[in-house]
Amino acid sequence: MLFETLTKASRNGVLERQTVKKLNWLKRLTIFSWSGGALPLGRQSRPPRPMPTIVAGKSFSLHHHNMTTEKAAFGAGCFWGVEETFRKLKGVISTAVGYAGGNKENPSYEDVCTDMTGHAEVVEVEFDPSQISYEKLLDVFWSGHNPTTLNRQGPDVGTQYRSVIFYHSPEQKAAAEKSKMEKAAQFPRPIVTQIEPASMFWRAEEYHQRYLEKRGQSHCAV
Repeated sequence: MLFETLTKASRNGVLERQTVKKLNWLKRLTIFSWSGGALPLGRQSRPPRPMPTIVAGKSFSLHHHNMTTEKAAFGAGCFWGVEETFRKLKGVISTAVGYAGGNKENPSYEDVCTDMTGHAEVVEVEFDPSQISYEKLLDVFWSGHNPTTLNRQGPDVGTQYRSVIFYHSPEQKAAAEKSKMEKAAQFPRPIVTQIEPASMFWRAEEYHQRYLEKRGQSHCAV
């Protein structure tokens, strides 16, 4: 049927030259398929390009880069400024703000602000350990807030603003405890930072994500 249509269309001048050319190619392809032959040289199909993986606005090809990442989670007061600090570090793949360490499933921001759910405002950090170490993240954590004030950072008061490290492995726990001991001498008062196993991380509402970046700010105004 295809060949008859092609012949008639070509003879009657119904099809334009480009259309006839395409049908001729389809005819050749069908003949090669029936005969078990290969496609003409230069027409063989190319292997598909590797699909890029998109992670929080960053793209990398799995064909060229086999990345192994880890997660870390920190509570250090209002999560807007904390996220902005970690987001800019080289080796950090993505960040997200949310709630962890509480007793209510899928809490809202309003729930957490009642200071009755037990959640802390937390930044979850996905990082490439070949570019930045967990110990370096801990250094940034300690320098980015006051770990000696219980349930408070600046004007923000409540258990949701507590200083806390949620570890994802025994290695992270050991590193956090060691770092806490080493940093103790640098503060005039005892460090009250909690070190706890990572619990369910509830991602915060979308308007909280990259809050300061969206507004062209680098830190929270006091």
